[in-house]
Amino acid sequence: MEPSELAKKYDKIAGWWHQRHQHSNYGVKQFEHALSFSSACKSALDVGCGAGGRFIRILEKQGCQITGVDASTEMITLAKANHPHQRFVVQDICTWNSTEKFDFIYAWDSMFHLPLSQQKSVITKLCGMLTSGGILMYTFGNDIGAHTDNWLGDIFYYSSIGINENINTLITNGLTPLHLALDQYPEKHVYVIAKKP
Repeated sequence: MEPSELAKKYDKIAGWWHQRHQHSNYGVKQFEHALSFSSACKSALDVGCGAGGRFIRILEKQGCQITGVDASTEMITLAKANHPHQRFVVQDICTWNSTEKFDFIYAWDSMFHLPLSQQKSVITKLCGMLTSGGILMYTFGNDIGAHTDNWLGDIFYYSSIGINENINTLITNGLTPLHLALDQYPEKHVYVIAKKP
């Protein structure tokens, strides 16, 4: 499934998503753990930022400037309203490029929506966007391959290259993995933290 098609599905549920997540603590513990490895976070990139919310508020309290990227126009509209002092762009992370470097890059529950063929190239891209000493944190599925699921009356696409290939891709791009956990076991939800030397 192309990201543009998935974006239209998220456009339809943007309001519901925002109401459900704006005051949620989901992932905050993991996010703060990742952030604790960052010596100074002046700039951050939120991949699949959705409507913004809890993670961006944590970074804003630290004085960090955030760039949010999401393929959903409706999600970005909400994010701009929620965080008017930050920068948000409607873009597909598979094709979006930036010359800017970031101290902290995170992708919470967004990478597993990418086409399977784009997983390694996007991870490689994000590794290249880190500053020296920068931290990358993202979630993925403990599985290999692609599938679709019915959710909220629609079909959503998911893919993963698995734990070993994610770690190998990070190492190949010069990052040091610092932490990996199946944080919702027995669900196949994984989060990884890695650092650029």
